[in-house]
Amino acid sequence: MTEPQDISFEGQLLALLPALRRFARSLARSDAEGEDLLQDGIVAALSRRAQWRGLNLRSWMLAIISNRYRNSRRSHGRHPTAPLDEALDVPVPQAEPDPIGRMRLEAALNSLSPDQRMVLMLVVIEGMPYQEVADLLQIPLGTVMSRLSRARQKISDTMAAENVIPLRRQT
Repeated sequence: MTEPQDISFEGQLLALLPALRRFARSLARSDAEGEDLLQDGIVAALSRRAQWRGLNLRSWMLAIISNRYRNSRRSHGRHPTAPLDEALDVPVPQAEPDPIGRMRLEAALNSLSPDQRMVLMLVVIEGMPYQEVADLLQIPLGTVMSRLSRARQKISDTMAAENVIPLRRQT
C-alpha cells in the first residue's frame, strides 16, 4: 500500500527543491550563489504564501527565482563585489570521469546571456513546454524559441571550436 502524498504547500515545495536548486544554480553560475538564490526564493515564497493562487507551484517558484535573479543582477551592477581568493584548506571534490568535457560545457553555458541560459535551462533541463516558459518569463512564444535556438547553436559552436587537436609527430 502506498502512503498518501503530502499535498500541503510545504510538502509540494519540498518536492520541487531538486528542480529549483538546478535552476537557481544554472542562473547564478555558482553552487554557492545558486544556493543563496534558492534560499531567497524559498523565503520569499513562504512569506508570500497567501499570494499563491493554488494553481502551479512550480511555475510560481520558478518565476520568483527568476525575478530574484534579475533583481540581484540589477543591484550587482550598482554595487559590484570582488570575489574572495580561493582558500588553500578547502577540500577538493572527487574527480569526474571527464573533467575537461565538463569544464568546456560549463564554459559554454556560462558564455550564454542570462536570458538565453534561463530559457535553455527551463526547456531542456526542467522539461517545461515552450508556452509555459513564455508565460513564466512574460515574453512571446517566438522569443522563447529564438533564445533557445540561439543558445543551442552557441553551445554547439563553442564546444566544436574548443575541440582538442591531436598532436602529430614531427618527421
